[in-house]
Formats: sequence, C-alpha cells, structure tokens
Amino acid sequence: MTILKGARERRVRTGGVELCVAELGDAQRPTVVLVHGYPDSKEVWSEVAERLAGRFHVVLYDVRGHGRSTAPRPLRGGFTLDKLTDDFLAVADAVSPGRPVHLVGHDWGSVQSWEFVSVRRAQGRIASFTSVSGPSLDHFGHWIAGRIKRPTPRRVGQLLGQGARSWYVYLLHTPKLPELAWHGPLGRHWPGILRRVEKAPGDDYPTSSLPRDAAHGAWLYRDNVRARLRRPRADAHAHAPVQLITPLDDAFLSESLYDDLERWVPGLVRRTLPAGHWIPRTRPDQLAAWITQFVTATEDGQPRPAATGKYADRFAGQLVLVTGAGSGIGRATAYAFAQAGARVVAVDRNAEAAARTAEQSRQLGAPAAWAEAVDVSDEQAMEKLAEKADAEYGVVDVLVNNAGIGLSGSFFDHTTEDWRKVLDVNLWGVIHGCRLFGKRMAERGQGGHIVNTASAAAYQPSKALPAYSTSKAAVLMLSECLRAELAGQGIGVTAVCPGFVDTSITSTAHFAGVPAEEEKRRRRRAARLYGLRGYPPEKVADAILRAVVRDEAVVPVTPEARLLRAMSRFTPRARRRLARAKPPLGAGDPGQHP
Repeated sequence: MTILKGARERRVRTGGVELCVAELGDAQRPTVVLVHGYPDSKEVWSEVAERLAGRFHVVLYDVRGHGRSTAPRPLRGGFTLDKLTDDFLAVADAVSPGRPVHLVGHDWGSVQSWEFVSVRRAQGRIASFTSVSGPSLDHFGHWIAGRIKRPTPRRVGQLLGQGARSWYVYLLHTPKLPELAWHGPLGRHWPGILRRVEKAPGDDYPTSSLPRDAAHGAWLYRDNVRARLRRPRADAHAHAPVQLITPLDDAFLSESLYDDLERWVPGLVRRTLPAGHWIPRTRPDQLAAWITQFVTATEDGQPRPAATGKYADRFAGQLVLVTGAGSGIGRATAYAFAQAGARVVAVDRNAEAAARTAEQSRQLGAPAAWAEAVDVSDEQAMEKLAEKADAEYGVVDVLVNNAGIGLSGSFFDHTTEDWRKVLDVNLWGVIHGCRLFGKRMAERGQGGHIVNTASAAAYQPSKALPAYSTSKAAVLMLSECLRAELAGQGIGVTAVCPGFVDTSITSTAHFAGVPAEEEKRRRRRAARLYGLRGYPPEKVADAILRAVVRDEAVVPVTPEARLLRAMSRFTPRARRRLARAKPPLGAGDPGQHP
C-alpha cells in the first residue's frame, strides 16, 4: 500500500479497537499529530507529513474503522465524539508521553479535533491546534441557532447557503444508501472525481480501503451531527492556541461558518487560500509551511504571527518575487507583501536598491527577504535567478513582473536601439519571468499567481508613446493569453494597468530625438506634473494584492486609467482623437527598471 515512505508503524489499543499509528521524523522533536477526515485514511496526509518530518516528530493514525485500524462492533454508537477523544488521548499517550502534542485536523479530523481541544480531559495534552475545513459541531450549532433567533437577510442567506452545501450530510444519514454507493459506482469513480473537481494529483491515493472506510465513516455523521447540533455545548472554548485555515473554494463549507469563532477562540490566527476542500493533497507546500510556522511560534511562546497586515491571512509564509523592486511601484509592492507576512525576493538591476528593499521588508514583517541584482532583459541572468530561487527559496507563489522603462517621442525619432531597449525590458522581461517562474508554478501543481504590470497606455494609443504603448499592449495581451492557458491549473494571471503614478520613472525616462539638455528639462517637467498628480505607488501596491486575492484579470489603477479603459471599450473614436494629444511622458508607470 502506499505512500508513507519510511514510516514506523505501531498498534494502539483503545476502547475495543486497534488503531494503526504511523510515525516519521525524530521522536525527540515536537510531536505533530495529523488527523484525517471523511472518507479518507491517514495517507491523505502523506505529502504534508513528508514536508514536516525534517522539523518535527510527525504522527498519523487511521481513525477507528478506517485504513488499517479496526472497526467498533456494533458500528452504531461506535463513532461518538467521546470515543474518538479516547482514541486521540491513547495515541497521544503512546507517541508523546508527558509532553503535549500539536494537533492538525482536516475535514472530520478537524471536527473531532475541535472536541479534543475544548474538553477538559484533554487539557494539557494539546500544545496547539490547526483546523482545516472542519468546524466544531458545537460552534456550528450555536451558529445555526443565532441565525434562527436573529434573522437578517444576510444571516438567512448564510443559513440557506450552508444548508445547500451540506447536501451530502443528509444523504449520509439515510440507511444503507451510502454503503451501497461506496461499495459500488461511487467508490470506483471517487479517485477520478478528486482529480477532476479538486485538481488532486493522479497518484496512488485514495488507498484500496476507500469503500470500507467510507461505509464505516458514515457513522461519524449518524452518531454525532444531529445530536450535537440540537444541543451544542455552551463551554466549547479552546484551551490551546488555534490556527484556522480556510480554503476559499471549498464546495462543502462556507467561510461565514467561522464568522463568530473569536467568541470561542481568543487570539485566533486565520489563514485563507484559493483552493478546494482537499488541500492536504492539492496544496501540501503551503499547508506544511503554515503548520511549521504556527508550531514553531507556539514552541517559542509566540503563537500570534508577527505580520498583521491587511492580507496577512492570505499571504503569510508565501514566497513572492518582485522585479523592479528597487523603487516606485515595485518597492511599494514588496513592502505590502512583507506587511502581509510573505517571504520576499526583491529583484532590481541596482544591487543597493534591492538590498534596501529586502532589509526594509524584513522590518515590516517578512519572515525572510532576499535581494537579487538582476537585469530582467538578460535571459541568462533570469535563468540563473530562477534556478537559484528554486534551489534556495522554493517555488514562487506570487510573481510580480513589474520592471519597466519609459520612452517618449515621435515614432520617426525612435531608433532601432530605442525599440530594442524598451521591448527587452518591458516585454521580454515579462516573458522571461512568466516562462521561467510560471513554468515552475505549473509543474509544482499547487497553484499560484502572476502579476504583470502593464499600463493604461496598453489600451490608450498616443502619438508620443509608440514604443512604450506597444510594449505595454503586448504585456496586456500576453497576460490574457497566459491566464487562459493556466486557468485549469489554479494559477491566476493579472495585468495591472496604472495611470499617472508619482514615482521616479520620470527621472530615468528617455525622450527620443531631443538634445541631452532638452531631455533633462522634459524629465524635470514630467516629474513636477507627476508630483502634482500625487498618486502614490502604495495605492497601486494595494491594488496588486487585492487583485491576487480576488483573481482579477485586468486591473486599471487610478481614475484616469479606469476612464481610458472604458473609452477603449465604448468610445473608440474619442480614444483615437485623444491619442493625437502629446502627454508629458506617458499614461503609465511600471516602476523603475532594476
């Protein structure tokens, strides 16, 4: 059978059943206990367990009646939360006598773990709890009662919405039907359903015990759900630090289920990610990273994360690479991700500027930040950067291709070298980033996001910006094409299109066809105009983070960018007339090229 490589197995007897327990890693290190859900076995955790085993003593066990654990006789009444608590305490005593364990539960593993972490007899045995896609039945019962007693349109909508998502719970309460389905067509087709719907990898999971596990596991619902929802405990307060990880695309559980959770868990740490229900299979890297961060912080006496930015629940621990990070929008974006707790790779052609961004990112909350001096137009240098990042930092979760340069002037004043420089940086720099880092995202198979900084000039032509506008229009179309290609792999692609933003791009922009002194004068004039406009790069950075969270395709930033976008769609003639005007530099700010 399968996929827990190098695991040590033991049998633990409790309450008339024998549990199969697997262990990985050094038993002298902090113990992390992974509890699986329905209709799974402990092997659902195999990918996460392997990633944790280098840092912790990792323990997995088959819940009674699942995998290689025996089933209670009779089945009815054999899966109550009291008996599941007995099982957990027996496992904890066997694998970590005298020392509390860090508990992680998914689906029904989380449901039962909420019981463990809130009953008195388990107090002192749990150091921390990470909950994934499984609410406390007591909290759920109070959530329902509160919405029935104090109905509002929003609360009624939440109640009806979760009721629709819980369709499978009603079916699992029917006699014999679930057992027949799992031993018949559902059991045969379940692996394919996971691959198609959840985008789970096509490996050797689920195990061959699936039909039996699912048939037995129906009693988890029958023995507990109705009784506990009708009479939820009033004392279901957690006695250990809790981290809640919520997949935003969960087909079975609404995010609103956890709206009132701070009532039961003071100091709750929240995490979200764009994924379906089975993240132990589809997002093992991110899940293992969050577990590691939380367990380590708890062991150090600091379970609350250092990062408390607006999007800390979404980006904490993720690896974000930003090009053009030495100034302007790039630097502001690196800082915004740092405040959200992301690990940051600041890439810029200016080594000192990149180093300053990395240092400040660490001070703002990034658990780690690195500076890389790279010219994005240099294909070989970008290839080396991608190889180094992969080997030393990991696969990038969010890529921000932001580096760019400005060029203004008549088409006939643009030299071939002018065109080459603009396209090398503004377009080929984006292509190199997407190709090298995007490919690794796709090969990892755990989602991600690519942000390409285009410009309002991408959809607004100008007689003064032929090369710049062409490069940005190409970035916009590249982004749209790549978004279509990667949609089925859980990788979002966003084109951000700023308007006039107050950054230092005006001090480096090239004005074709004019003497050096005139070019300096135009740069100073453009800088004054952009300064008077006063739109800060921090607002663009916030729009970038929001776009990643919402998976937006095209994001015009600044009022003029949104107006020009609307004109390009609804009043093309007016847009063409506007193109004949001569702007001071150009309607866009990609940030300064590294």
